[in-house]
Amino acid sequence: MTMPEEDLDTMRALRGLENGNASVRLRTTMAMGSAPDPRFVDALVGRCAIEPDFHVRDMLTWALTRHASTLTVPRLVGELGSARAQARSQALHTLSKIGDRQAWPAITRTLLTDTDDEVARSAWRAAVVLVPEGEEAGLAGVLATQLGRGGRETRASLSRALTALGEVIVPVLHAAMTDPGPRVRRHAIATERLLRDPDAGFESAIEEAKRIVALGTSAQEE
Repeated sequence: MTMPEEDLDTMRALRGLENGNASVRLRTTMAMGSAPDPRFVDALVGRCAIEPDFHVRDMLTWALTRHASTLTVPRLVGELGSARAQARSQALHTLSKIGDRQAWPAITRTLLTDTDDEVARSAWRAAVVLVPEGEEAGLAGVLATQLGRGGRETRASLSRALTALGEVIVPVLHAAMTDPGPRVRRHAIATERLLRDPDAGFESAIEEAKRIVALGTSAQEE
């Protein structure tokens, strides 16, 4: 019995996602996004968890945004409980690009405080896109618990997420400015400066915060 040409094309496309050549995977993913088909969704989401090439991962996200959110969002939400950090991170990234607030309940405190920096950063970005009106203050409170975390990129990501929430972050930043840890205080001060002056740049804001914290520490010691 001969398989219909349509099914053969689908099988070829699915095999293309597993090709050892990143260029082939990239072209395959682009084709899947250009001609959306519900039969591609599971394979695209599954590939997100293991794809080693950044450009292909970016194209996988784009291809998923081209499919109906009624199909993609439940499948991506299912990935948020994966033991594989890349699966969680890429699913969160894709949900932020889709922007369907039906996914908001899945953005849990556990994800927002994930021990993997890439997962946490993706969760922060997704959260500020998906948070419903009126829940920004609660989100700001959770995000503030991560002040001082990680290296420069992680801290810059958190500052961007917080400032995207607007004035609602001011009370939690002021509370963090009295934290026993100077790293937390510096990050809070820098984030407030970025809220007031978005063009300041993270490096400049952090350097200013370091001076403020150092002066405050010196004054306390006198």
